[in-house]
Amino acid sequence: MRLSLKGPLANPGFRRLWISGFISETGDWMFMVAMPVYVYQLTGSVGATATNFLVELLPALLLSPVAGVLADRWDRRRTMMWVSLAQVAALLPLIAVHGPDQVFIVNIVTAVQAALSTVFQPAKYALLPSLVERQDVPAANGLVSINGNLARLGGASLGGFVLGWFGLAGILVADAASFLLAIVLLLRPFGVSREVPIHQTAWRAYLEGLREIRTRPGLRAMVVTVGLMGLAQGLFAVLFVVFVTDRLGGGESDTGLLRGVQAIGGMVGGGLVGMLARRTEPGRLLGWSLVVFSVMTAATWNSAYLTTSMAWFVGLFSVLGAPGIAAFAGRMSVTQMHTQDATRGRVMASLQSVFDASQALGLICAGTLVAWISLPLALDVQAALLAVAGLLALWNVRQVVEVAEEPERALDTART
Repeated sequence: MRLSLKGPLANPGFRRLWISGFISETGDWMFMVAMPVYVYQLTGSVGATATNFLVELLPALLLSPVAGVLADRWDRRRTMMWVSLAQVAALLPLIAVHGPDQVFIVNIVTAVQAALSTVFQPAKYALLPSLVERQDVPAANGLVSINGNLARLGGASLGGFVLGWFGLAGILVADAASFLLAIVLLLRPFGVSREVPIHQTAWRAYLEGLREIRTRPGLRAMVVTVGLMGLAQGLFAVLFVVFVTDRLGGGESDTGLLRGVQAIGGMVGGGLVGMLARRTEPGRLLGWSLVVFSVMTAATWNSAYLTTSMAWFVGLFSVLGAPGIAAFAGRMSVTQMHTQDATRGRVMASLQSVFDASQALGLICAGTLVAWISLPLALDVQAALLAVAGLLALWNVRQVVEVAEEPERALDTART
């Protein structure tokens, strides 16, 4: 009996993009989890471990605009292939690491890998809408979100296992194998043609992407929505740790457990997006997901007044990831579907920069906020930011729909 696929998975090009992205992200998570552990094993220094975390985060914030230009300037499939090949080559200096004196090599490789991953992601997301039918774009993003959570669970677990059993050489081989396998899946062209600007300077190309955001009302409003989402996420990253420690009386293992079980809800959320995709306009999906996320987040924080049972909060956090992933898929879909193909990479990278910068601001402000208004109220502020972002997205739905016609024609042209 032959299996009949529907939706975005019916497109063989999307299936290859989907699987290659999963394999590549699994390799990324293996590396990201293993390297800080390896640095601590090598040096015994918390400071050196923190430095490794830092060099892992900085490239995404600094290089997102450049990555967007490259995603629009170069063929996106080939960009993903060459980036994956470069990631393999960038791993090779790890062969020279034998002691704490070479930890700087680990940090350089970590930074290069993070930078290359930053280039890979906008190329992947900018290519996705050209491979599936317009009505299937949200479902495709939902499937990609499921992959991200599976890669996080699998890659993080494999990173620790491989490092423990096979050492740094095992991480090098496994990570390189994941990138090479992703390249194999990308070898065959997707059959998507597009015009690539070749005479424009990188700076002018970047400004053109910003102009696209400024001239489209729906995208202008997305800047504020994405900024509020990033600010809420930054507050969450810090306040969550304080919440688990001070309110629940938990430790490091409890913190890791609660963050990990969110991936379960993330996979469920990705499936729900697929079910809702053909019935819900992406702007409404984004708005209502954020509103639901806000309500569930506030309920989670405030349920600590009733109980501090860790089992209870494991249950809550295991479903909390669902609206978060649905909001992510809605955000990506709104941006993809209402941006011209020629500038999509730059627009997406610019909005990601807004998210990253706002998240950094949230991280910085979290401690001050708790000092001013206490932890419970600060947690409610974090949930309220999600609600405001959701209401803004819902208010903006009509404007987004009105500007959709031109990008739709661009997508149809790209597929012919």
